Amino acid sequence: MGLGSLFKRNKKEKTEDAVEESHIDIAFEECEGCEKCVVACPNNVLIMDDDKSSVSNSFGCKRCKVCMAICPNDCITVN
Repeated sequence: MGLGSLFKRNKKEKTEDAVEESHIDIAFEECEGCEKCVVACPNNVLIMDDDKSSVSNSFGCKRCKVCMAICPNDCITVN
């Protein structure tokens, strides 16, 4: 067993199926801009845009659903 055999081990290939895009839907017409979800998000995914909550980085979402739980108008859905 030479040194070269260490680098030729079978490595599991990453499939694109493993990378899943997070989906956060905000019903903008129901959002009152209270900013509670923006403050509560532990991953800083949400921002305020034109006095409404908006998604800044959906890939940073860990689907903890804190934003859904804290929203008083139930206008956020995390799938």
